[in-house]
Parts: sequence; C-alpha cells; structure tokens
Amino acid sequence: MEVKTRVNRKIKIGRIISNKMDKTVVVSVERQFAHPVYKKILRNNIKLAAHDELKCNLGDKVKIMETRPLSKTKRWRVVEILEKAK
Repeated sequence: MEVKTRVNRKIKIGRIISNKMDKTVVVSVERQFAHPVYKKILRNNIKLAAHDELKCNLGDKVKIMETRPLSKTKRWRVVEILEKAK
C-alpha cells in the first residue's frame, strides 16, 4: 500500500490590516513585479482572509499558508508571527 504525502502548499508573507472578527484576520500581501513592456516596478496588494489561532494584532507581519476552505472566504491560516507591531 502506498502512502501519499501532502503537496507543497503556497506560503505568503503579509501584514494584518484587520482583526475585528473572531479567529479571523485579514492579511494584506504585497507583490512587486516589473511591467512586461516598460519595465517599471509595480506594486500589487491583495487581501486574504486567514484563520488565526495565535491572537495576532493589527500591523503584525505574519506568514500564512494555504489550507482547505474553512468558510466562504477563508482559505488561508496563520502559521507564525514574524514581527510584532510597534
């Protein structure tokens, strides 16, 4: 019998922009990329809802990992707090 291992899950790093919900935080993830034609560096922000068991605060820098759907919008969970807010 063959045992299947889990696939590598996506990991992103971002900042907490909202923690008003119970066990849910909204994380802003910034992505930088060069414009395909003009080569100017552009920034793109996305907001992701993440499950939070670690009691994160506003402004904390966190690492989030992709997981199974936990609710209508939650598909991520907080793995660790990288930096506390000042």
